[in-house]
Amino acid sequence: MDRIYLDNAATTQLDTRVIEVITDSMGSIYGNPSSMHQFGRSAKSKIERARKNIAKIFNAKASEIVFTAGGSEADNMIIHNAVTNLGVKRIISSKIEHHAVLHTLDAVAKKYKTEILYVDLLENGSIDLNHLETLLTSNDEKALVCLMYINNEIGTILDVKRVGSLCQENNAYFHSDTVQALGHYNVDLTELNIDFAVASAHKFHGPKGVGFAYFKKGCLVEPMLTGGSQERGTRAGTENVHGIIGMEKALELVYETVDEDIAYIKNLKYYFKEQLETHIPGVLFNGNPEDIENSTYCLLNVRFPGENPMLLFTLDIKGIAASGGSACQSGSNKGSHVLNAILSPEEASKTSIRFSFCKHNTREELDAVIEILLEALLRKK
Repeated sequence: MDRIYLDNAATTQLDTRVIEVITDSMGSIYGNPSSMHQFGRSAKSKIERARKNIAKIFNAKASEIVFTAGGSEADNMIIHNAVTNLGVKRIISSKIEHHAVLHTLDAVAKKYKTEILYVDLLENGSIDLNHLETLLTSNDEKALVCLMYINNEIGTILDVKRVGSLCQENNAYFHSDTVQALGHYNVDLTELNIDFAVASAHKFHGPKGVGFAYFKKGCLVEPMLTGGSQERGTRAGTENVHGIIGMEKALELVYETVDEDIAYIKNLKYYFKEQLETHIPGVLFNGNPEDIENSTYCLLNVRFPGENPMLLFTLDIKGIAASGGSACQSGSNKGSHVLNAILSPEEASKTSIRFSFCKHNTREELDAVIEILLEALLRKK
C-alpha cells in the first residue's frame, strides 16, 4: 500500500541533503562548544556560522538569534522573559493561538497575576484589528501582544505589518508565533516591526528538537534555563550542534527554491479544493482559503457535511496522514479550540480535517485521497 503524507503542518520529512549534513557533522564535530580546545572551538565556530547565516536569511542580526529546542520552548522563553524581565503587566492574545502560547499565558497569569486579554475574532479566523486597537489604547501599562503569523489549524494569515504598527504606536511589545511562516515565506523580521519570533526546524524539512527565538535588539533577555552561560548567557545547556547545523542547511535549501515551491504547492492546494467542491456536495472550508493573500498556500482545513467520526481513522487505515479538527478525531470532548472559537456549535461538531501539503506531494496523490474520501462518505450513507 502506497502511503500519502498530508500532515506537513505537524511536521515534515527530513530532506536527504539535511540528513547527509547532520550525519557528517556527527562523525566529525563532537567537541563541546564551551570547551576551549580546538575540538570545542570547531563546534562553536559551526554554531556561530549557522547563527549568522540564519539571521541573514530573515534580515536579522546574529546577536538576535537564540537557539532553542523548538518553537514551544521559544514561545515560553519569550513570554516569561517579557513578564519577568521587561515589565509587561498585560498580554493581549487570541483564543486561537497555539497551545505553546495559550498554556504559557495561563501559567504567567497564575504565577505572576499578569492580566490576559483576548482580541475578538472574525468568523474566518482573522483578528478584529479595531478591537485590538481598542485594547491597546484602553490602558497605558506595559503590554505584550501575542498573535501568530499563520494559524496552524486553519491557515489564516495575520496582517503582521498592521499589528506591528499598532504596537509601535502604543508602546507595546509584539510577539508573533512564526512557526508556520519562517521556512515557508520570504520574511523580513526588521521590516515587520516584530519584537519576538520563533521557528522550528522540523516544519521546513529540518530535524526535530531544534529551533530558535528571535529577540529584537534592545529587548534584554534573561535565561529561563539556568546552569551555564551558553547562548551568550540566555539559555543554559550544551547546544544541539548537529541539529543547529541541520536547521541551517534546511533553511539554505528552502530559500534556494522558495518561490517555485510556493507556486507548486499553491497549485496543489487549489486543485484539491476544486476536486472536493466538485465531488462532495456541501463541503465547506474553515478559515479563508479563497483569499490567496491571507491564507497560507500549504494548508486546507476541510469541513465535511455532518459528523463522520471514523473518517480520519479510515484515511489512516488507507495509509493517508492528515490531522483532525473536531472532538471525534482529537480524542477530546472539547474538540479543536480553534474551530470552537470561530464556528457555531453546530458547525464545530461536524467532521473537519486539516490537509497540509509540501513540495513532495503530487496531484496523483490528491486524486487518490479524493477517491478514498468518496468511498468512505458513500459507505456512511
